[in-house]
Amino acid sequence: MKIEQLLVQHFYNCRKVTLQGMGTFSISPDFVMPKENNRDIVIPEHAILFENNARAIEDDALINFITQQTRKIKPLASGDLDSYLALGKQFLNIGKPFTIEGIGILLKNQQGDLEFTKGVSFQSKIEFSPAALKEKTENPEISFASESKSVRSNKKWILIAILTLVLILTSIGYWYILIRKSNSNSLAVATPLNIDSANNIVVKTDSGNLLQPQKETITDGYTFKLVFMVTADSFAAVAKMKTLLARNHTVIMYKDDSLKYKLAEPFTLPFSDTSRIKDSLNNYYYKGKAFIELK
Repeated sequence: MKIEQLLVQHFYNCRKVTLQGMGTFSISPDFVMPKENNRDIVIPEHAILFENNARAIEDDALINFITQQTRKIKPLASGDLDSYLALGKQFLNIGKPFTIEGIGILLKNQQGDLEFTKGVSFQSKIEFSPAALKEKTENPEISFASESKSVRSNKKWILIAILTLVLILTSIGYWYILIRKSNSNSLAVATPLNIDSANNIVVKTDSGNLLQPQKETITDGYTFKLVFMVTADSFAAVAKMKTLLARNHTVIMYKDDSLKYKLAEPFTLPFSDTSRIKDSLNNYYYKGKAFIELK
């Protein structure tokens, strides 16, 4: 049963009903309700009274009645009623009448107050009800309850989408932190460089072993090298070299003047492959900073 029908049924059962934000309908004490089998009589002009009250609150008795009839929990029953009244207020705000079939018609005057006109009969069928409201009244498959369910269903899917997005972003953030942590752990604290009597750059590892990168003058075993780091910071050079050696890269480090240290990967490939090697490693590892040095 529609909210409108339940509202009207509750009104005639209790002789009074309040619609939040609109006002209160009541049946005059002088009017005697017709018997169950005689409800097509015409209701007297002033049998139904309306008190305009824009501050009227929700009618608990009406909500309880809707709950009993629909077997819904109170929040859902309240939401259905609120959706029904919200549509009525939209009609009123654009100057159209809000028809409650079986009670009468509300219309907003120029002062912003609601005026009430009684329905035609006890089972009144107002022919000039707004088209949109009339369509909902005539179509038994369309109700404010189903409209409310649709809104709640949409909200449910939006919530699921938001939670899924949050989960994905959290996973990406967690993965990024792990990668950063792994990279940080692989960069051992560098020790200062020492130069031995043969002009070799000597690096002590954490285990006390020595890493002795090639001097510039030693070129045996490769045809060219790809220089990917040039720095005056000995600590940075050592740290980078340790990292790459730990990852099984072939790396040489040398000092071609008194200020700069160079890290490079040696290759025994033909000279014709220099451009291909440089472009490939720049794309994947060295961000366009690497360059070729020949023997």
